[in-house]
Amino acid sequence: MPVRSAWLVNRTDAESGQSRADTRLAPTGTMVPTSGLASRSGIIPGSPDGKSLMSAFYVFSSTAGMTATIAPGRAVVQGSEAAGAYPVVLTDYTTVVLADGDANNPRVDLLVLRIYDAQVDKSGRTEAVLEVVQGAPDGNPQVPQTPPASLPLATVQVPAGASVGTGGIAWASAVANLRTSTVAAGGILPLYGNTGEPGAYPGQYRDIGTQLQRWDGGNWVGYPDQIGGIAPTGRLATGGYVGQYRDNNGRLERWNGTAWVLAMPSPAFAYNNDGGYCVNTTWSETLTGTNGPTITTTFTAPVSGSVLVHLGFQGQPSVEGGWGRMSANIRKNGVLVTGLGADETRSAIDTGRGNQSVSTVFPVTGLQAGAQYSAVSAYSSSATTNNHWFDNRFIRVDPML
Repeated sequence: MPVRSAWLVNRTDAESGQSRADTRLAPTGTMVPTSGLASRSGIIPGSPDGKSLMSAFYVFSSTAGMTATIAPGRAVVQGSEAAGAYPVVLTDYTTVVLADGDANNPRVDLLVLRIYDAQVDKSGRTEAVLEVVQGAPDGNPQVPQTPPASLPLATVQVPAGASVGTGGIAWASAVANLRTSTVAAGGILPLYGNTGEPGAYPGQYRDIGTQLQRWDGGNWVGYPDQIGGIAPTGRLATGGYVGQYRDNNGRLERWNGTAWVLAMPSPAFAYNNDGGYCVNTTWSETLTGTNGPTITTTFTAPVSGSVLVHLGFQGQPSVEGGWGRMSANIRKNGVLVTGLGADETRSAIDTGRGNQSVSTVFPVTGLQAGAQYSAVSAYSSSATTNNHWFDNRFIRVDPML
């Protein structure tokens, strides 16, 4: 028979025991552990052309009827912890025949790779077999229970009245693949079914097809997250450590311990081209005669805690020799930051009766990296009799990295 298991029958037993070919063909060694004594049952991955993750023990049928075909390959079937894990090989394409359908109700059959070991299960049999576990006919049929020391391969839906004479089973839609994979201990497990299975030990790795994941003792964590790689969009809602990066729909963000902030803050800009005038001789954030008396730009402080504030306007005094200034108040959560209020040393000044454009730029340092701030326009006039005109006002804040 093409189904053979190593380490099941000794050469000294009355039955024909393990041959050299059995030893060469069947997988040996410690496989992915599930406990101190047990291994993960599963199929050894691989395919002849390398295009499929796993071709072994694939269940299919190329003809109508009640006969299924199982592809050759290698597997490991874990029995009880005391019994150990059985290495198995199927050396050729093998067929199994399913019983005809019930006259009135459908059923679901389970195809398994099963180990019988008389020394352990007292079954009187010692062999590895491909077996059909027949389900109970029912209007809502259920999958039968998996026998001990068995590896599920597939379920097959058997319609009521199915037989060779009635066309048999619709194999293209009736088979549900149940195979799972296993590899040697320490190997990267290619995920094939059972996505919800926990890992066996911290530091175990698996490949889910699109990402390498590591078991951290409680969860499967995307490996790029572990080594500082950039997490893709939608992968992380909360960062795992300060300095972690993620791609948020094209925006590179950095986790600062409490929130995601732009990793490379971009310039912030505010502008208003509706003019107004100021007669206040002290700093004021309001203008008269304009729809937008105040312009505000919000920015995130970069890791350096320093920015450049660039501001300007087009202005004109109403009296000879009058002047007008524009500066900015730097606020955090609406509160003026000490030492960063509007000041003549940080202002653009316009003087003279002609209409002219002026601007200035100045550094602001000592900001909290990653915190949100706002730069709010502030104005002053040389005298209460000087209705100083401010138009085309702007503020731009550039991060200093």
